[in-house]
Amino acid sequence: MFDNLSQGLTRAMQKLRGKGRLTEDSIRETLREVRVALLEADVALPVVQSFISQVKERALGQDVISSLQPGQALVKIVHDELVRVMGEENEALDLKATPPVVVLLAGLQGSGKTTTTAKLAMHLKEHAKKKVMVVSCDVYRPAAIDQLETLAAQVDVLFHPSTTADQPVTIAKQAMDAARKQFVDVLLVDTAGRLHIDAEMMDEIRQLHGAVNPHETLFVVDSMTGQDAANTAQAFNEALALTGVILTKTDGDARGGAALSVRQITGKPIKFMGSGEKIDALQPFHPERVASRILGMGDVLSLVEDVQRHVDQDKAEKLARKIKKGKGFDLEDFRSQLEQMQSMGGLGSMVDKMPGMGELPDQVKNRVNDKQTVSMIAIINSMTPQERRFPDVIRGSRKKRIAAGSGTKIQDINRMVKQFSQMQRMMKKFGKGGMKGMMRKMASLKNQLPPGGFS
Repeated sequence: MFDNLSQGLTRAMQKLRGKGRLTEDSIRETLREVRVALLEADVALPVVQSFISQVKERALGQDVISSLQPGQALVKIVHDELVRVMGEENEALDLKATPPVVVLLAGLQGSGKTTTTAKLAMHLKEHAKKKVMVVSCDVYRPAAIDQLETLAAQVDVLFHPSTTADQPVTIAKQAMDAARKQFVDVLLVDTAGRLHIDAEMMDEIRQLHGAVNPHETLFVVDSMTGQDAANTAQAFNEALALTGVILTKTDGDARGGAALSVRQITGKPIKFMGSGEKIDALQPFHPERVASRILGMGDVLSLVEDVQRHVDQDKAEKLARKIKKGKGFDLEDFRSQLEQMQSMGGLGSMVDKMPGMGELPDQVKNRVNDKQTVSMIAIINSMTPQERRFPDVIRGSRKKRIAAGSGTKIQDINRMVKQFSQMQRMMKKFGKGGMKGMMRKMASLKNQLPPGGFS
């Protein structure tokens, strides 16, 4: 996520770290590189100009020039300005209204509104403990209503039925009546994708907005469209009075221009970002954490939250007791750890949140491959229960059978066994809890970290 921007800014900042003295010329040279990195990341030009101006004003002040660690001081200024541009802090959904609280989702065709509606429903159900209903007012896209019904069933929230023969305003009003009768806390209204230049469709969504009077109006936008995302959000804001933005497909956004442009151009906060196809791949947008990741400082707080949310506590306790009793760590346990890692977004997502990863060479980062994790799980699934419990029996003919069953090669089996042996040795050192032990260590690290990850 944001790889190009992160690499550009990290390169510029690296030249300053550890320097005992900075001159005005060296600061200006660094800011020129920062400017180029922002422009290459497709950040809107007005945002780039404002960003550089603010950083320059503070950087040329006495706080940096007279600092004992001027390079680090300038990095801190860039970090703070990134946070300011993206909105200072996470702005949660405002659900303080008489139920059902109506949340309207609008956006362009292909931005991922329907999937995001289901993801948001799951987030509200799991984290805010709300009773949620979803309804589709998209009577134009084939199977849009069926898609939302299927997703609603997956996340176990209420679905209000509609058909392509109905009028969007009628659908929304009927859904509101149904939500009241069923004591729903939040009603999410998914609308048809449209182009902001389509006057007829924009008029329709204005009527829909007026009919349901939503407490929150969220613009769902594909982050990979860069600064166009901000410009389109601004166009919609003029028609609908948006209350916030959801950035989708951020896992495929190597540039980061949308994240840095949306808030300043529209004046509306980014409330959530979607970072994957999984139904739980929607996170609140925390500007400070994103800024730290962009500058290669990692995002330990989000990583800790991922671990706490996805690690199965019962399995962790069971594994802890097993290892404590000296029964050892077998391939069944290894598979369980791999599956839990996958549930946290995979190894790539975890590495992305670790401090210092932005400074790794590309050839090293490219070796972080979640396909390998999937392959290892397939290999273990192709083994017999005995082989999983006693890996030492896996030799010659057994390896051929396992390779054939998992669609892999014998070299892959050897590599997996080697990695398992390394994990086995590490678990012996852990001694007390496997992933639970790691979670405790990370939680203590979280408590020691100051805001922004600076020490």
